[in-house]
Amino acid sequence: MPLWLYWILLGLVAGTLAKFLVPGRDPSGCIVTIVLGIVGAFLGGFIGSRLGLGAVTSGSFDFRSIAIATLGAIVLLLLGRLIRRF
Repeated sequence: MPLWLYWILLGLVAGTLAKFLVPGRDPSGCIVTIVLGIVGAFLGGFIGSRLGLGAVTSGSFDFRSIAIATLGAIVLLLLGRLIRRF
């Protein structure tokens, strides 16, 4: 599988899981969900590597990569909602 397709699929899965796990209304579409997941993967990989939890591994679709990307996407989603509130 090409690397760009892996990142799109990881972004879709992580963004969807983040939107499912964080309660509240979020009327964004599929493209925004993918971008949320991809940026969340970068953020989650950064935070995870700093805390010693690991990083998102490129080219393998494993549970740890999905979990780290989802946690990063949740952080982004909560930050976005906090900023939108003000």
